[in-house]
Amino acid sequence: MRTFIAVLAGLAVIYFGATGHRNNGGEGGISGGVVLLALLASALAWNLTKPAAK
Repeated sequence: MRTFIAVLAGLAVIYFGATGHRNNGGEGGISGGVVLLALLASALAWNLTKPAAK
């Protein structure tokens, strides 16, 4: 479940980052900054869904 949430967070950032460029008349590609933000969002989701220590 944790992996699914992390992947979903990364894909959401990539999706919204790629569709945002099309509105500006750009090529619609994925920039390096969007990929970096997707990795950071995935890492944050992975960290936040960590099971509690017992």
